[in-house]
Amino acid sequence: MKKFLLGTAVSLILALGFVGCGGSEKSDSATTNKKQFVTIGTGGVTGVYYPTGGAISKMINKKEDYNIKATVESTAGSVYNINAVLAGDLDFGVAQSDRQYQAYFGKAEWESRGAQSDLRSVFSIHPEAITLVASSEAGINSAKDLKGKKVNIGNVGSGQLQNSLDVLGTLGFSEDDIKAENVKAVEAPGLLQDERIDAFFYTVGHPSGAIKEATSGRVKVKIVPIVGSEIEELIKEKPYYAKAKIEAKNYPNAVNEEDIDSVGVKATFVTSAEESEEIVYAITKEVFENFEEFKKLHPAYSVLTKESMLQGLSAPLHKGAIKYYKEVGLDKFINSDLM
Repeated sequence: MKKFLLGTAVSLILALGFVGCGGSEKSDSATTNKKQFVTIGTGGVTGVYYPTGGAISKMINKKEDYNIKATVESTAGSVYNINAVLAGDLDFGVAQSDRQYQAYFGKAEWESRGAQSDLRSVFSIHPEAITLVASSEAGINSAKDLKGKKVNIGNVGSGQLQNSLDVLGTLGFSEDDIKAENVKAVEAPGLLQDERIDAFFYTVGHPSGAIKEATSGRVKVKIVPIVGSEIEELIKEKPYYAKAKIEAKNYPNAVNEEDIDSVGVKATFVTSAEESEEIVYAITKEVFENFEEFKKLHPAYSVLTKESMLQGLSAPLHKGAIKYYKEVGLDKFINSDLM
């Protein structure tokens, strides 16, 4: 046992010595040449969060000047990403604007822990509609028809779970009024096609691979509008919500012939106050300096403007992001409370 431990220790010392020698070869550089590794938390692989993280990582990785290596992790979603960023397990995360608001002000899942004051915004991304997908045979023509139905409302740790509960709550429903399932969004289309659920909620940018999958099977599927006076009250009560529209052309196999009205939030890119100013500045700069290229990376980004990417934020901006926005004059579009 002692020989094993001694051998391990010697190997570790030699390895560290080798790394140290490698780093010293680049010590003449004006900036640090030590490779900096960052991880971006996203969501399910069929949603928009995953390709969003992938797009950002590709942009930063191909810029060798930064010496940053970004990787993407598929996660349980917004709540997980925020908590992991604050715990130091992730460097960045994609999170819904409502979840950012709730975390920073200590609401919903964070009520017992209080305000998460170290959470920082970087920018917002695409709009996300709360999307209600139902079997055509289930008799669900509005969200009010969900009573007594078997509905997936989202997994714990996802942003869509709270969105589902908000919609149900504003209609006067609770989880007890439906047969609630709590599986990940990536699993819901298969359950719907297997007739094991009648409907599911998914807060997502469009077009979405999961919604395409749900509408392309044997069971005919419709996307159900989320509208009405109760939804208008929800928007007034919770300012991070806004009206949204889902284009029917994105899902030609659904029974919908017209665009579907709904309500939604925005996807945001967040980090911690402890994250390196240099790294946040570099990522912010790459996205905004290559804005047209970024917009082409996913159809959900087609509606983006630089100004819109500075809206829908609740947590203060990270100082690295502020540095870039001030350099290029974008700070004029930012709520001063975030500065």
